[in-house]
Formats: sequence, structure tokens, C-alpha cells
Amino acid sequence: MRAYLDHNATSPLREIVKQAMRAAMDVEGNASSGHREGRLARKLLDDSREAVAQAVGVLAPMVVFTSGGTEADNMAIRSAPVKRILVSAIEHPAVLEAARVADKPVKFIPVTDQGVVDLDALAAMLVGPKALVSVMLANNETGVVQPVREIVALAQERGALVHTDAVQAFGKIPVNFGLLGVDMVTIAAHKVGGPPAVGALVVRDGLPIAPLMLGGGQELRRRAGTENLISIAGFAAVAREKNIEFGMLRDELESSLEGAVIHGRAAPRLPNTTCFSQPGLTAETLLMNFDLEGIAVSSGSACSSGKVGRSHVLDAMGVAPELARGAVRISLGWNTRPEHIEHFATVWRKLKARLLPKPAQAAISSVASGRHPALMGATETYLE
Repeated sequence: MRAYLDHNATSPLREIVKQAMRAAMDVEGNASSGHREGRLARKLLDDSREAVAQAVGVLAPMVVFTSGGTEADNMAIRSAPVKRILVSAIEHPAVLEAARVADKPVKFIPVTDQGVVDLDALAAMLVGPKALVSVMLANNETGVVQPVREIVALAQERGALVHTDAVQAFGKIPVNFGLLGVDMVTIAAHKVGGPPAVGALVVRDGLPIAPLMLGGGQELRRRAGTENLISIAGFAAVAREKNIEFGMLRDELESSLEGAVIHGRAAPRLPNTTCFSQPGLTAETLLMNFDLEGIAVSSGSACSSGKVGRSHVLDAMGVAPELARGAVRISLGWNTRPEHIEHFATVWRKLKARLLPKPAQAAISSVASGRHPALMGATETYLE
């Protein structure tokens, strides 16, 4: 049996998405053309935009289709009409790198040891010229959900704009633009069974956003280029689905992780995400052995090259280096079944018995109680 438990990286296409994309392949026109074929393409585009808009509770013209979450993040960060940028220290690289090249002063908002934005620090940082605050709704590594509504309240007192990257949250927990109160939201399809390379930036009505892509009047002149109609149709199909129900699967999985440190455990988290470290084991060793045993997981710090790198998220949380080096992320998805969780638990017991040194195995009970020397100090707050 193979168990795919890496849905926060990308999720396999759902059958309903495949069907929608196949049907879109038969639409021959360009949505910007005035003939019959073009009008049919325009109808499919408009219907898809309406479906995505309804999924986040907005009007269709507020949805700007992009090539994915990365482009939408860049559009929000680099085009916002502000004097400076405040981003959380745990943001996705798409936000961090966009902020660094935005030609505006940038400051990084610290987080607590549970990975939650420090609201007091943010309040102090908001004093000054008009700012854009960008804080993700849910972290891609730990699954920690941020207090976005409280962040918006602080920002509005100072006239700041707020953007949230909701790529990991979309389709897993409610993402309602109006209830969040933000000015811009980034969403994408491929974390919940939609196609990759398609996303959207949802922009508050009346907020001027300069286009990054030039050369045409598509997307109400906010993003030039012929729309990727096939992938957009797939995006709409997954947007029409209800949020994924994970039940107790994550809790059952975490019950098998005795002796491990679950990062952000005391904070609100996505119902599908677990980021853990096992003292004495590295992420590279675990990933290789999990794969050999038929389980696909990832390192919380896996980079675009596929290698395990240093996690800026865990660094920002103050996680000890020896624990951060062992961080593994498990993320469930639409096709995760109870037998996958059982398989993981069986394999995990086997790997611990084989890979952990005998003294480390003997110390597992003290680790679980928080008394192990390797976990004293800053990391002991991750334990129940």
C-alpha cells in the first residue's frame, strides 16, 4: 500500500475536476473574441469566475485569475498602493521574496513559539506611513491558523491594507472575504484536488491594483494574457465542492506520535496538517525511509529543489536547531482513508524501533512528559 500524505504540496486531481477540464478542452474560442466560439469561451470563463467568487463570498468582478498562488501573492505585494510592507516572519517565499523586491521598506512581524503572529508587536509596527500587512491565513508547514480578523482590526485603526495568503486554507476551512475583513486574498486550486498553475487574487471593490502582466485588457485590465480556460474550469469545479471533511483522522495520526514534538500543537491548526520532529532523527532520514515503506510525506522545510533546507518558519518560532532538522510535515487530503493512517502508524513504530538508538528509545517516555534534556527550555511548550 502507498499512502500519499503530502497534500499541502499538491493534491491529486479529483474526478469531478478532470471531467470539467476535459469538457473545457472542447471549447475552441478565445474568451476575448466576439464570434460564437469566443462567446462560448466567455460564458465558461464567466461561469467559472462566478463559482470561485461564491466560494469566498464575493462578487465575480473581484476575482482576478492568475497562474497560481505565487503570481497572486506577487501581484498583491508589489502592486498595493502603500508606502511600506509588513509581512509575518513565517510567510510563504512567494510573499517574502515579493516583499524584498517591491522597492519599499519591509519589516517582518515576529511570531510566538506556537507560530502565531505577535499582535502587540504588529500594533507597534503599524505606527507610521500607510502600510500593507500580509499574513497568511494558515501556515503551509505547521498548519497554524492566524488571527486574521484581529490583524485587520489593528490595521484599520492605522489605515493599513491587509492581504492574506489563503492558499493552504482554501477548501479545508471556511475562507470568507467579508468575514475576514481583508483587502486582498490569494487562493489556488491544487492543494485540494484542483489543477496546478491556476489561482486567483480577490481584490476589494474599489482598491486600485497595478497589473504586473502587461499586453492586453483581460481580467478587467488587471492581468494581461489569454486566460487558461481549461485550468480555470478545473478551479471552478473544485470551488463548487464543500470543504473537505477530515473527521478525526489527524487526531488518530497524532496519537501514534508518542515521543515526538508537534510544532504549533497548542495553536489553532488546519484539520489536515501535522508538523512533527522526533529527537534523534533527521528529516532526510525519515523522508527516505517513509518513502521506502510506501508513505509520501515531506519536510516542513523542503525547498523548490526537492532538498531539505533550513525552515524559516521553525526558526521564527524559536525551535531548537536539532529539532528543526528533523521536522516532517504530514498533510491529509480528499482521498485520505483510515487505512492510510493505520499504515502510517505501523510504519512509524517500525522506523522508530529500527532507527532510534537504544538510549533514545528508552527516553521516549521522558520526552512525552517534557522532561527530556533535548526538549527543555523553548521547546517544552510544544508538548501536551
